[in-house]
Amino acid sequence: MKGVSTMTIITARIYDDDQPTGFRILIDRIWPRGIKKTDAKLDLWDKEIAPSTELRKWFGHDPERFSEFKTRFEQELTESGAVTKLAQQIQDDQPENVVLLYAAKDREHNNAVVLLPLLQQALK
Repeated sequence: MKGVSTMTIITARIYDDDQPTGFRILIDRIWPRGIKKTDAKLDLWDKEIAPSTELRKWFGHDPERFSEFKTRFEQELTESGAVTKLAQQIQDDQPENVVLLYAAKDREHNNAVVLLPLLQQALK
């Protein structure tokens, strides 16, 4: 069995042609358009780890709002305990690689960018 310390956690856009392998988790609340559920090859769709509908709509993927989005999303995650729950599930499954999948076009300003360091910290 692989230990958590040897686990690699990466983010990837679900629309990318070259999809990484590993324990694949969709971290969006809404199913990505144009992706068939059978083609997604997900191990988990964790809607709890996604921003609330209200926060997602407010952010609207506007890079100028990203700093405030990050603060609000981190608060949502802390209050819900979603990161701790996901970390526990990952620890239970002990995958070698974890892939956090998101649909946003912007690779620098999205929920995965906020979630990744929080999840890494929770798994230490």
